[in-house]
Amino acid sequence: MKPIFTIHVGEYLVASHLEEKFKGLQIWLPSSDTGIDLLVTNPKISSQNSVRSVSLQVKFSKDFLGNKSVSSKIKAGGWWTFKYDKIEKSQADLWVLVLYRFSHRDYDFVIIEPNKLLERYKSLGKTSGTIQSYVWVTETGKCWETRDLRNAEKEAIANDVFRDPIRDLSQFLNNWQPLQKRVGL
Repeated sequence: MKPIFTIHVGEYLVASHLEEKFKGLQIWLPSSDTGIDLLVTNPKISSQNSVRSVSLQVKFSKDFLGNKSVSSKIKAGGWWTFKYDKIEKSQADLWVLVLYRFSHRDYDFVIIEPNKLLERYKSLGKTSGTIQSYVWVTETGKCWETRDLRNAEKEAIANDVFRDPIRDLSQFLNNWQPLQKRVGL
């Protein structure tokens, strides 16, 4: 079979991380673009009549920090352009946003159900069309949606004093529990 596409870096990083962290899981690639980038199954729990699986939509961003004054306190920043209806109609169980920090060659993941992601955007007034999303991970392990924040608010994030439950994505940062639950780990 002649390959007509290759796996993108975000999918590779997620698959590699899952194989290393959760030994024994099987990770599958779809043969066509269906809005699902990876399918993860647990053969130890699955039986002939039942398969424990989770489908993932993976979104990768190179390291992007638009504000140089706070960059020493921000571990990584990502920038994505989403279509509202793609999130709304997503077939994937979970979306994984991959933030790759080139300076240290490490990465963080935001693992979130698409409906929860959409609720966050709705609460921020993003109810249709194109959504620009800027996500920052701080050196202290907090994760924030920073699009449309003023410089003073970005400084507050960098200094660990910012509070806004709608923008706070920390509960989803490197939290693989939703995946573990779905595949029976």
